[in-house]
Amino acid sequence: RRRLAAELGMSLLPVAEALQTLENDGLVESRPRVGTRVCLPTPLEIRERYEVREALESHAARLYAQRATTKQQRALDRMAAHLDAMFNRLTGETIQDREFLYAVHSYHLQFHASIAEGTGCQTLRETIEKNHVLIFNWLFDVASSRPPLPPAFHSDLIAPLNSGKVELADRAMRKHVRYGR
Repeated sequence: RRRLAAELGMSLLPVAEALQTLENDGLVESRPRVGTRVCLPTPLEIRERYEVREALESHAARLYAQRATTKQQRALDRMAAHLDAMFNRLTGETIQDREFLYAVHSYHLQFHASIAEGTGCQTLRETIEKNHVLIFNWLFDVASSRPPLPPAFHSDLIAPLNSGKVELADRAMRKHVRYGR
């Protein structure tokens, strides 16, 4: 922590807090007298995170279909189209652009958080954000070459959610999450 703080030209406290946050998210692990290292999730851990994500996000889709306002629906339509355009720009060249890749996945997290926001259930939104399984999408893209998503992947998700039909929204979200798994 001291060495990292020195390398970054920062005080120890913000570095320690950042590492603690990363440790709480399961992205790093710290051991006394050994140090801190990046955790590489096992295939089982990734699968389990996706199972939790499917449960949380499909319930969010159900509640969103019942509760989202017209304004929220229109905003999600726009976000889905923009997100699809961003994912469609991911090619061999842009995947090497780590800043763009980070922007895509940050917007992806914001998109899913907005669906959760449309449920009106603050605890569900916070739980989805804490689950942070979407960070594994970013890590997966960095570590390997994920095949491109279908061109309207997120727009196709939002249509059933905005239909107001709970079962249709649930099925669409489950299909969406399982595609990523």
